[in-house]
Amino acid sequence: MPSLRATVVIDYQNVHLTGAGLFQPNAPLHDCLVHPLHYSNRLINVRNQNQRAGQPEATLEKVLVYRGLPSSQIDAKPYARNLAQRTEWERDARVTVTLRPLKYTYQRTADGRKATDDRGVPVVTGRQEKGVDVLCALALMREARDPEN
Repeated sequence: MPSLRATVVIDYQNVHLTGAGLFQPNAPLHDCLVHPLHYSNRLINVRNQNQRAGQPEATLEKVLVYRGLPSSQIDAKPYARNLAQRTEWERDARVTVTLRPLKYTYQRTADGRKATDDRGVPVVTGRQEKGVDVLCALALMREARDPEN
């Protein structure tokens, strides 16, 4: 029986934070990484082990990862780590990482301008990933409609 071709679509921040909270709740988040290919392989292996007799197994064809990208000016170290992780993960041709810039909120002065610290750097009050869920949903629809999948 032919196998099914599988694509795994990952909202990396959700998988990352859930895994860190479950398995290493007291560790720094940047030390709690999930390798998308290893995660996807395990997911497919468990799926195949739980299939009923006579049902086709799945073969991992693609891993599509979507995640926020920190600013190189505001968060230089996380930005560099993010790019290094993408390079590492995409060594396998099945993995594609799509990065979407994070949205930042800033402390404001009384006249509405961005407040700065003593070095003249804007004071960040929040970071938010925007649009990644929509990109994941679009990828799921695109993959489901592709007759090659």
